[in-house]
Amino acid sequence: MKKVIAILLLYVIFAVGAQGQSQQPRLAKQGTATQLIVDGKPFLMLGGELGNSTASALTDLDTVFSTLQQTGLNTVLVPAYWELIEPTEEKFDFTYIDAAINKARAYDLKIVMLWFGVWKNSMSCYAPLWVKENYKKYPRTVTKAGQPQEILTAFSSNNLEADKHAFVALMQHIGKIDAAEQTVIMMQVENEIGMIPDARDYCKEADKLFNSAVPKAFIDYLTSHKSTLQKSLLERWAANGFRTNGSWIDIFGEGLETDELFTAWNYGVFVEEIAKAGKKAYSLPLYLNAALNSRNRKPGEYPSGGALAHLLDVWRTAAPSVDFIAPDIYDTGFAEWCAQYHTAGNPLFIPEIRFSDTNAAKVFYAFGEHDAMGFSPFSIEDINNPQEYPLTKSYRILRQILPLLAAAQGKGNSCGFWFDATNKERTVTLGNYRLTGRHVYSYGWTSQSTDGSPFPEVGALVIKLSDNEFLVAGTGVAVTFANALDNGMVTGIASIDKVLFEDGKMIPKCRMNGDQSHQGRHLRIEVGDWNIQHIKLYNYK
Repeated sequence: MKKVIAILLLYVIFAVGAQGQSQQPRLAKQGTATQLIVDGKPFLMLGGELGNSTASALTDLDTVFSTLQQTGLNTVLVPAYWELIEPTEEKFDFTYIDAAINKARAYDLKIVMLWFGVWKNSMSCYAPLWVKENYKKYPRTVTKAGQPQEILTAFSSNNLEADKHAFVALMQHIGKIDAAEQTVIMMQVENEIGMIPDARDYCKEADKLFNSAVPKAFIDYLTSHKSTLQKSLLERWAANGFRTNGSWIDIFGEGLETDELFTAWNYGVFVEEIAKAGKKAYSLPLYLNAALNSRNRKPGEYPSGGALAHLLDVWRTAAPSVDFIAPDIYDTGFAEWCAQYHTAGNPLFIPEIRFSDTNAAKVFYAFGEHDAMGFSPFSIEDINNPQEYPLTKSYRILRQILPLLAAAQGKGNSCGFWFDATNKERTVTLGNYRLTGRHVYSYGWTSQSTDGSPFPEVGALVIKLSDNEFLVAGTGVAVTFANALDNGMVTGIASIDKVLFEDGKMIPKCRMNGDQSHQGRHLRIEVGDWNIQHIKLYNYK
């Protein structure tokens, strides 16, 4: 308990000491974790992304932001549409940007701004009409069959300069109106970019570069990082004899995988120019999101060359001004997607995940297991009855312990559990103990667990407070504790208290014993319940 109070006091002192500083939001390392620093202290995003068109409906913003506040968000992801910001070339209109920022301030929310510029979900639907109509000046991609697409090509300096000019104007405007209040805390550049329906562009400029030498900067990276390259990239390079000069086919061989490497490199070079110029105008953390390569699709069937985990080496080299890449998760395999993107120094931020009640379980796993920077379901404003929505209940719990969670990140002091009908049990080691989490229905105490009812998704996170103290927060999970030191000692439960946190202080509400701890055998949070429990352990022979 003393250690808990000390952690919270240090957090408060750090925060108070940072007040009055005008330092902009930034990223910082804590152990193995990358954290977003806002107002001088770590900021974990309990977020939600607006539907694509919602931010343009100015008359509805009060209703929208009221829903977001009631849902327990501290951050909203808001699109910035090129076509509305620059409807006429060189004439900028930031009316709806200002409206969103003002509403966020009124409802005590931060904003992550999403730049819908040259590309949004691969396509160029948010480019202004003056760009779309002038296809000779602003050319399109071309398929292998020679068909132009509604996609602006990355192989055009005119396309690059037009997008860059608009993005810089947006960043300058945000800096002008928001540098003091820091409502906008991070930027996403473009959205789910990548080539479709082919794995690469076949315009004349692209063909020329594809058949030219692989850029020296990429070769230098391959050579200097040979021992740490991602497996798929290393294998393609190795299969062609680790060559260091020649065309893309010479270096990596023929195939869709090589086409995708070429696409990723050139999209990266394009995005780097925009990101670098934007940061120069107003420096904020900047990331790129990805439409995932799921369901065994091939490059081009999914957006080829986008900010995908297996292309992390390419993106880091081509676009160093992009701070990290992030997954938009709409398919099954949640735990696997998290692991793919929380890798090699790339932090986990989930800017989009399918709108679903099951997010109430997933969010605990993301923060507890993967030191997540934030979590953000898509089209969050569609929630009905936000006070009783499952995610609201999870956010309500998480808000209480954000300082403790931020303090634990990157130090190996937390873990997460996420269970469904297939995955019902997991064992991890945290400090001196082996923790086994189980879906509560695994114990068979309720009729739903034995009458064929589906196992709902459940989740929890665990924070180690001291050698023998842990917090468990979540829903539908039971946890047992065993000695991991192999020293002959047996672990017992000294006490379990259901607790609340108010103003950083832990307040015991109920001693969980007897039937509520299965006579001292485990800690348990029932399905349909959300709470925080503080457990103390002891050891005996």
